Amino acid sequence: MAMSSSADSAARPLPRLARVWDGQVEPLNPARLASETDVTFLAVPEQAAAQLAPPLVEAGVRVIDLSGAFRIRDAAARTRWYPATTALPAGAAYGLTEFFKDEVRDARLVANPGCYPTAALLSLLPLSRAGLLDVKAGVIVDAKSGISGAGRAPSDRTHFSENHGSVAAYGVFGHRHVAEMEQELGSTVTFVPHLVPLDRGILETIYVRVVPGTTAAQVADAYQTAYQNEPFVRLTGDALPEIKHVAWTNFCDIGWRLDEASSRLVVVSCLDNLVKGAAGQALQNFNVACGVDERTGLL
Repeated sequence: MAMSSSADSAARPLPRLARVWDGQVEPLNPARLASETDVTFLAVPEQAAAQLAPPLVEAGVRVIDLSGAFRIRDAAARTRWYPATTALPAGAAYGLTEFFKDEVRDARLVANPGCYPTAALLSLLPLSRAGLLDVKAGVIVDAKSGISGAGRAPSDRTHFSENHGSVAAYGVFGHRHVAEMEQELGSTVTFVPHLVPLDRGILETIYVRVVPGTTAAQVADAYQTAYQNEPFVRLTGDALPEIKHVAWTNFCDIGWRLDEASSRLVVVSCLDNLVKGAAGQALQNFNVACGVDERTGLL
């Protein structure tokens, strides 16, 4: 088995899939997708997704899109961050599975969330929906991501000798994932991602203020209530999570510490950017959309 990432690149073997999948990788053919598939996963740049997805939806194909093309509902924000997407197809849903199951179940197009927003929103939406998050105080998200989060295209930043033994901030006040976080939280988000010398994984340290008088028990109850029936979110409480505990899995681990006197809350969340932050969550959404156990193929 071999694959090519573009029409100009040579095919290369994929030995990891030997005897796992014996299918053939074929060139992209939108007409065949429209006529021969019930559900299509799109893992292409957002400009390509903006062109491919609407005709597929129009043809009755359900689409799960891993790009950012259809994540932003506000037209002005979408024009700023994803200008190739002129409109959202009818029946589009934001695919943060744990919070939008009903929408995903009925959606014609599922916009899979970004890896950074997935970790941040799973950490904060339970507090927001319980009325504990002080949205006026703003949110600070300090994120660390492995090299695979930078994509396949090589660059000086991802070169081994540049990345090894170093940590670098990037995208300050200019990262498109902020739009997703602010859209779902209704709060200003200061987001600073960092590239770290790991293959995969994201760790986010999130700083917020809760409503004065909020207790540690209330915070814990908000998380327990949100995730007691969710198979892919693991709550660690005071035992703050680590990337190595979630690598190669579809889990998001969340821990926290609250200073009740000052109403300051620090939340730490970890996930694998390639699984829960991308392909795993897409499969989880597929399972929900198709009415099967959402753990299928993931546990």
